[in-house]
Amino acid sequence: MLDLPVVWAEDTLLHLPEAEIWIGVNTPGTELPERATVIRDAVVDAGARIVPAAAHDDALLERVHDAGLLTFMRDVHAEWVERGYQEYQKNVVPYVFPTEGMLDGLPVRVPYATHGRAGLYAYDTMTLIGAGTWQAARAAVDAALTAADLVAGGERVAYAICRPPGHHATRDAFGGSCYLNNAAVAVEALRAAGVPKVAVIDIDAHHGNGTQALFYDRDDVFYTSTHVDPGAGWFPHYAGYADETGRGAGAGTNLNIPLAPQTGDDGWLAGVGSMCAAAVSFGAQAIVVSLGVDAAADDPESPLKVTFDGYRATGALIRDVGVPIVAVHEGGYHLPTLGGLVVSTLRGLTGA
Repeated sequence: MLDLPVVWAEDTLLHLPEAEIWIGVNTPGTELPERATVIRDAVVDAGARIVPAAAHDDALLERVHDAGLLTFMRDVHAEWVERGYQEYQKNVVPYVFPTEGMLDGLPVRVPYATHGRAGLYAYDTMTLIGAGTWQAARAAVDAALTAADLVAGGERVAYAICRPPGHHATRDAFGGSCYLNNAAVAVEALRAAGVPKVAVIDIDAHHGNGTQALFYDRDDVFYTSTHVDPGAGWFPHYAGYADETGRGAGAGTNLNIPLAPQTGDDGWLAGVGSMCAAAVSFGAQAIVVSLGVDAAADDPESPLKVTFDGYRATGALIRDVGVPIVAVHEGGYHLPTLGGLVVSTLRGLTGA
């Protein structure tokens, strides 16, 4: 029996990524609404109780993300339609980016052209904004905040089915199929509830560059991730290396454990064990788990080979840290095994 509250928000299904633009090619989207419904059905069948997400104001979201990004994400699709871009591309996608190499010290302007301004906030071409993207991303934030409220109110473990995922979203940019950083908002909710130190344990197959960047300078939040090595050619390519350990007040509060492609359970669980030991050394009094299951053997998005048993053991290692846990969903794209992998992880987290 899987005895824990699972937070569900129906509006997370409104994001419909019909395509991604990857190396210039229009490819089918993989971050589908069915991901959320498959997980929901699996956890209900395993005995979990569904809790509807409660609406929250933007106060904690605004601690995490720049106001300009939030306004852009909320309004840009309507502008895209109004200005006639749908004649060429149904969803919002950038085509130019204001990199330092382009500007060479010039100030960053805010372009009038919608397709130009999109590159001010997006850092890739695979994370498109459609008619329901803002509503879905905002609903995922409410799900994460509701799970944090449950833990702050005494639950030992709560899990939020967050879709779209969030750990690649930075303060003022989105990418990697992520729009708003659900894990970071959950951290801010726990801090606001009086938890002095929070650890984020990221078990998605890819490094959570957004979450790392948001807390890289802070000494009250520890971020740690085990993931496929970006140096071996994997997203996010530019972050997730072992020498990224924090900065300023946050020096020593960041731990990355990159893994070689084809790493299986033994190497994966050694990495998870190191993350948990680091969270204990940090003195974490609560944990936010970025719960991705795309390191699994059948998943198309990574070359890691973690099994169902490996995910259950992952959850057990995190449970043994001995502090309350807010789990927010991130990746996992193989629909036939997705629900079972999540249930295995939750069984480990709860001791079921």
